[in-house]
Amino acid sequence: MWIALLRGINVGGKNKLPMKELRELVEKLGFRNVRTYIQSGNVLFDGPAAKVRKAPELVASGIRERWGYDVPVVLRTADEIGAAVRRNPFRKADPKYLSIMFLADEPSVARVSTLDPDRSPPDRFEVIGREIYLHAPNGAAKSKLTNQYFDSKLSTVSTARNWRTVHKLIELSGA
Repeated sequence: MWIALLRGINVGGKNKLPMKELRELVEKLGFRNVRTYIQSGNVLFDGPAAKVRKAPELVASGIRERWGYDVPVVLRTADEIGAAVRRNPFRKADPKYLSIMFLADEPSVARVSTLDPDRSPPDRFEVIGREIYLHAPNGAAKSKLTNQYFDSKLSTVSTARNWRTVHKLIELSGA
C-alpha cells in the first residue's frame, strides 16, 4: 500500500479539490484500491512498483491539468510511515502537538546543519532521514517552523501531517 501526501489543497478555501474527483484521477492514472482520507489530500493506493515511483509526478501533473493547481506530492509506503512513527524522538510530548513533515528527498547533513533550533521557541524539531518531527506546544499555526522554511533550507518539498492523521493513515493502510 502506497500513500500520496498532497500539500496545500482544501486549506483555507484555497486549491479546492473534491476527494471523489481526486480518487477518480488517481484511478485513471492506472492505480488500484484508491481511497482518500479527509479533505487535506491523503491518497492510499496500490499499483506496480515501476509506475508507483512516478506517482508524485503523475498525480501533480494530473491536478495541474484538471484544476490548474501546482500541488507538491510526497510518496511513502504504509510501512515507511509506520517506521517514521516508531522513530518519533518526542515520545513524552502530548500527541496533539506533534506533527511529522514528510520530505520528498533526504536532505544532506550540510543542509540540516543550516536549520536554526531557536527559530520558534518553545517549538522543537528533529530531522531523521526523510522526516522532520515537530513538537509545537503552542500549536503548529503559531510556529515559525513552516513548510516554506524547511523547503528553502533543505532544498526539497515537505508536507506535514498531525499525529492523529498519521496514525489513521497507518490504520487505513492495514500496515
